[in-house]
Amino acid sequence: MKSRKPTTRKNHSGVTRISISLPPDVCLALDNLVLRRGFDSRSQALSSMITEHLIGQSDHGAEGDAVMTGTITLFYNQKKNNLLSRLASLKRDYLNEVIGSLQVQLENDHIMEVILIQGPAATLRRISDSFLTCKGVKGSKLTLTSTIIPQLHPLNSKP
Repeated sequence: MKSRKPTTRKNHSGVTRISISLPPDVCLALDNLVLRRGFDSRSQALSSMITEHLIGQSDHGAEGDAVMTGTITLFYNQKKNNLLSRLASLKRDYLNEVIGSLQVQLENDHIMEVILIQGPAATLRRISDSFLTCKGVKGSKLTLTSTIIPQLHPLNSKP
């Protein structure tokens, strides 16, 4: 089967118009999402979802070196063998990328921690994997965006 290139039209505002077909139940779910989340339109909702997905999928080429900002959300049992110490050590290992974190105490000695990070995308993925592979971490999610935090004080600079 021969693959076709999608048909696109560029308009005067610099955006490209595309057309998609959705099953009725998916379209209804999209409309409900637009209302629930407060998007201005289906286009805005789809653009946001596609951008988030593309950022999450890009792990090579220019995106690997591109500076990005994001969060790593961890769920773990704080009573596991020195886990808190290992997580703190990892944060120190990546002082240039780890900006800060927030911990929320959950039931049964569990913690949800959100770690704010910024740096090259490939490095941020490596950091996320390092946290996830610590024994006692039950789950991890990396979320990245190309919009960055202005640098307050570079750690490697000298006065």
